[in-house]
Amino acid sequence: MQPTFNATVFIVDDDASVREALAWLLRTRRLPSEAFESAQVFDDHLRAGRVRTTDPCCLLLDVRMAGLSGLALFDSLIERGLIQAMPVIFLTGHADVPTAVDAVKRGAFDFCEKPFSDNALVDRIEQAIALSGQYLQTVGKKAQVQRKLAELTERERGVMRLVVEGLPNKLIADQLDISVRTVEVHRARVFDKMDVKSAVELANLLQNI
Repeated sequence: MQPTFNATVFIVDDDASVREALAWLLRTRRLPSEAFESAQVFDDHLRAGRVRTTDPCCLLLDVRMAGLSGLALFDSLIERGLIQAMPVIFLTGHADVPTAVDAVKRGAFDFCEKPFSDNALVDRIEQAIALSGQYLQTVGKKAQVQRKLAELTERERGVMRLVVEGLPNKLIADQLDISVRTVEVHRARVFDKMDVKSAVELANLLQNI
């Protein structure tokens, strides 16, 4: 699996040797990374907008760290709705495996027990980045549809709703107490603004927003 363009792997571990080893491993696979010495430092950067979650990424997160733990950071990411844009792979020692398994049940992407297999870890990182990219693409498409919807007038929205329900122009005109010609004009404008060519295409565009 090829890494997604502009992808970043965030490494959060209080062991400098682990951070350096992971960064080196990722460089050999042409995966850009950013390392942080604690969960608190990473969280501070994230809240300040210095960690981008608008491009595909994933987070390698140590479970046990001084101060803010990896698990506490993970809980915070869940609350902020970030673990789909930034899938979390826990790095854990044997004693923390049950904790990591529980985190996976709550939405973490996976966990890797130290010492981990380089190939297996990179495979999971690439899969997590691909998932992040798919999620961000879906979010981007929904935002684009919302922007198009915002350009519609109230009357165009009313016509659109009835078009999507499958009503012919005559019944739409009767329900809205306007002429068939006016319906045709609004229908054409809706199709143009929403960049669709049929009622079916319009319905498909709107079903997942």
